[in-house]
Amino acid sequence: MGSGQVTDWQGKHVTVAGLGVSGVPAAKVLHGLGAHVTVVNDGDDARAREQAAELEALGVTVRLGDGDTLPDGAELVVTAPGWKPDKPLFAAAHAAGVPVWGDVELAWRLRGLDGRQAAPWLCVTGTNGKTTTTRMLASILEAAGLRTAAVGNIGVSLLDAVVGDEQYDVLAVELSSYQLHWAPSLRAHSAAVLNLAPDHLDWHGSMEAYARDKGRVYEGNRVACVYNAADKATEDLVREADVEEGCRAVGFTLGAPAPSQLGVVDGILVDRAFVENRQKNAQELAEVADVDPPAPHNIANALAAAALARAYGVPARAVRDGLRAFTPDAHRIAHVADVDGVAYVDDSKATNTHAAQASLASYPSIVWIAGGLAKGATFDELVAESAARLRAVVLIGADRALIREALARHAPEVPVVDLDRTDTGAMLAAVQEARRLAVAGDTVLLAPACASMDMFVNYNQRGDAFAQAVRELGA
Repeated sequence: MGSGQVTDWQGKHVTVAGLGVSGVPAAKVLHGLGAHVTVVNDGDDARAREQAAELEALGVTVRLGDGDTLPDGAELVVTAPGWKPDKPLFAAAHAAGVPVWGDVELAWRLRGLDGRQAAPWLCVTGTNGKTTTTRMLASILEAAGLRTAAVGNIGVSLLDAVVGDEQYDVLAVELSSYQLHWAPSLRAHSAAVLNLAPDHLDWHGSMEAYARDKGRVYEGNRVACVYNAADKATEDLVREADVEEGCRAVGFTLGAPAPSQLGVVDGILVDRAFVENRQKNAQELAEVADVDPPAPHNIANALAAAALARAYGVPARAVRDGLRAFTPDAHRIAHVADVDGVAYVDDSKATNTHAAQASLASYPSIVWIAGGLAKGATFDELVAESAARLRAVVLIGADRALIREALARHAPEVPVVDLDRTDTGAMLAAVQEARRLAVAGDTVLLAPACASMDMFVNYNQRGDAFAQAVRELGA
């Protein structure tokens, strides 16, 4: 189970850690390849028992309620990406000399196992914007006539993309810091780190460890390491990466690009990286108006997607056509409605301060609905940078006091309504308060800067509650 490809899984004893979106497919694929598979899972709820019954019917062994003990004879552990590195199971594996792979590592090792040409991976990571950028990239690749899919954290299962019947020319792969932590041998064709801000520090243990795991995406890149010229930390990760000879650093910027960069000139997205004589020449790719929505951070996403596509050799026209064909996911700066001259925008996906900052920077006069689970975040920098745009703030959720205190320090003149509620009905009250505070020309923006699980199942449900409340206003 070293760093090379495993071609014969027959009889191998593999432990899959965790049921769920990655564990169940991994167990099925490995069982189908002839491995002896044992799944261990912390939980023993109705959903877990249902998944266990499905796997046991195939001949997979499942142990529920005990995710910490390494099964006897295990030769490999394949873990769900969310399992923390300090789990006792992994300490036991390390002590026994048993390697631990994530689902991404498993998929990487299984490429081309059936003799097919393995499709190269164009990888995207970063604190925010990963999904949008990966889907933009897939749209551009499709516009170039390539067989592709958006995979990883989204869309088609990465394992299915690698071992399924569908054949791909190239894959657009979204990777989280968790997945990268458990993928030591991944080597992308080209990769991008969009940005780097504190997130998931409870899992990684420190900002340095989080950045190190993000930086793994550049290891062994063949053609281009794409970085954010406005975020020095991403460029530092490129400098530290051990890449193949000839691999280039390619920056993206919202300003005019220098050689080896993509950027914006007079409302045009331009490429000075993948052109002949880049000291003097630039290639027009698309217009800012082709990007939906044309908010600054989303233009940055489009430039990163374009850079990866261009690294793969995609023509300029396909960048334009792919961006025009792209439609953003729900709850990502989604315009819900205009009521009495006020725009209502759902960015429930802004679950951390970095995402909320990008969202707040997109509008000049905002009534901000914020709050939820802070996950250890602080809000001073966010409030200080956004204060001039805030007409008023409505706070909901368990950790709203942290935002209220930051507002008192950095925006004391901004009116704040503190709704002392964490029930799901609080969203309707929040929208009604926002309507009272807003004037024509304002944007009421749900960009919570917090996770949703104190009040809602997930950010989707939170965004749906906001949209429903807005619809009730206009009824």
